[in-house]
Amino acid sequence: MPRIAVLASEGISLFHLSVPSLVFGRDRRDAGLPRHEVVVCAQQPGPVATADGLPVEVAHGLEALETADIVIVPSWGTPEVPAPEAVISALAAAHARGATIVGFCVGAFVLGDAGLLDGLPATTHWAWRERFGQRFPTSCFRPDVLYVDTGRVVTSAGTVAAIDCCLHLVRRRYGAEVANRVARRLVTPPHRDGGQAQYIEQPVPERVSDDRLATVVEWARGHLDQPLSIDTLAGMALMSRRNFTRRFREAVGTSAQRWIATERLRLAQRLLETTDLAIDQVAEAAGFGTSLSLRQRFAEDVGMSPSAYRRAFRQSAGRAA
Repeated sequence: MPRIAVLASEGISLFHLSVPSLVFGRDRRDAGLPRHEVVVCAQQPGPVATADGLPVEVAHGLEALETADIVIVPSWGTPEVPAPEAVISALAAAHARGATIVGFCVGAFVLGDAGLLDGLPATTHWAWRERFGQRFPTSCFRPDVLYVDTGRVVTSAGTVAAIDCCLHLVRRRYGAEVANRVARRLVTPPHRDGGQAQYIEQPVPERVSDDRLATVVEWARGHLDQPLSIDTLAGMALMSRRNFTRRFREAVGTSAQRWIATERLRLAQRLLETTDLAIDQVAEAAGFGTSLSLRQRFAEDVGMSPSAYRRAFRQSAGRAA
């Protein structure tokens, strides 16, 4: 029976901690997935505090890593602080004897501390991309994917990408059909490729404190289907182009051109998720003009076509209902 060791740490997310058991720990032989032994361990056995306020009683120490086929670090409580030497040594030893090492979300930091990401591509939650790149400069960080599989080292992006990562492991060992059956049991889309972009919420505020700019922002949000030049927006704000450009960046945190592009993309995403408008109609309503421009923007920023985006979110919503 394949053995999976899941490493818990103080302040860990209960969601991330539960994902390996959710996928591998249940009896899913009716879906074609063989039984797996899932063992939760910690640096020291005993109660482990979680980020969600509920302690978890852990019966096993790091010795559980010595016999595991797969070791999963499902996030980490304090990624700002390097992992303890005992944890690093145990992970390195498990990897050296042939175990597959997996890091969900900021659990990738622990793999980096153990030297397992040196010279390899890796990912983590997009919000930690700068810190990750600074801390592990020899790793080729990929902030725009759901997971990265380099063979015996696998890293995933944040939150639900952990499920995608586990389904990928199922697919890798037992095939796509089994992975799709397990996904249906979990009421989740059956396949999201690792190269699919993380759904990164752009850091653009909903409200702007500057009254004149706030008026312009709200007007622009209601007229995204129209041409929006900087000169037009500056004129509405009764400012020079130069002053408007400077104050907009100070208030919103990005350039006016980038803000408009982001708002148009967000509108297109909402229309694809919630309406049956044709792709060319979505492109026109969101200010892209043509479906070709919309497809190019989705390819660059979302990593999939508008049609694929609509299917993914419609399937997910349908299963959740």
